[in-house]
Amino acid sequence: MQSPFNLTGKKIMVTGASSGIGRSIACEIARQGAAVVLIGRNTERLEQTLNALEGEGHSYFAVDITDESKVNEVIGMLPVIHGLVHAAGILNIVPLKILTQQQLQQTTATNYFAPVQLTRGCINSKKMGARSSVVFITSVNGTYTAVKGFAAYAGAKSALNAISKVFALEYASRHIRFNTIAPGMIKTEMYEEMIKTVSEENIKLDKQKYPLGDYGDPVDVANAAIYLLSDASKWVTGTSLVVDGGLTIN
Repeated sequence: MQSPFNLTGKKIMVTGASSGIGRSIACEIARQGAAVVLIGRNTERLEQTLNALEGEGHSYFAVDITDESKVNEVIGMLPVIHGLVHAAGILNIVPLKILTQQQLQQTTATNYFAPVQLTRGCINSKKMGARSSVVFITSVNGTYTAVKGFAAYAGAKSALNAISKVFALEYASRHIRFNTIAPGMIKTEMYEEMIKTVSEENIKLDKQKYPLGDYGDPVDVANAAIYLLSDASKWVTGTSLVVDGGLTIN
């Protein structure tokens, strides 16, 4: 009997696939048999991801997901897909006192408006098949925890957690499932840039907040995505899967 976690025969699109969590998700779902459509801004890094994928039938589109007209062109070229993972995101660490409208709009455009519009476009153009799965990569920040300076980021990610429940209701009759994965701190390129401004002592203290003793790896989020994209979760919709090493139980 084939494992319910197997993704063979499914075509799945992953945004933010050129690095970090998005790249890890693309690699792991390909390992489970999916044909992957990679979306990202950097052609060179997308090709690196493409070359790392197991199996066949993969493709990529280099596009800025905040450019609606370009995204609509990509949607027009897509085959019917069975899953969509929104892993693209940016982080601006700015306290409210100096947070500008431009910074707020930039963060919200990438982390909230773009995934919502891309999802709407795929559904309205009938490029998302029945019994498919949409997964938004959000964050524990905003919904479950709060960090100073994360206002724009946390607000956008919290909005995704909320709107996915509405979408889950609207498309339940077509068995299109909507869920989110809310990670704690994950050791990605974004994390590496962030810790350059933080002392080793503060990082050590922060890790003590995690009962499992360390920050997560991108593959931890990828494995959660496999579950939500697969038939193993066919009766799961409108929920948020927290992947945070126990941070939010403290």
